[in-house]
Amino acid sequence: MTDKYIEAVGRRKTATARVRITPASKTTIVVNEKSVEAYFPTAQLQNIVREALEGVTFSVSAHVTGGGVPAQAEAIRHGIARALVKDDDTRRKDLKAAGFLKRDPRMKERKKFGLRSARRAPQWSKR
Repeated sequence: MTDKYIEAVGRRKTATARVRITPASKTTIVVNEKSVEAYFPTAQLQNIVREALEGVTFSVSAHVTGGGVPAQAEAIRHGIARALVKDDDTRRKDLKAAGFLKRDPRMKERKKFGLRSARRAPQWSKR
């Protein structure tokens, strides 16, 4: 790995991805020291990760924690998009239009006391 890389953080729900991109002759993606094919089991999740890299060649290294597998894939995509904008600001318009720079903040709501779940009240009984 060369000494010039660009780092960014991507998030989705409770998943957080630290992404480093390095200019390369061929696009390679490594997630938690595994290839993207080994880490993400389905082609759909692999495509989510690769979406932001359309038309550019970078070597991508990502460390991702938290959340579920789909949220991790979208967190990596968010991190890649943010790193690409750091590299070249002219990419911002296309990435923003595609929705890759938007941090999706939806998380599970916490359970409140006196309730069965976040909002579900106990079953009412007449007698």
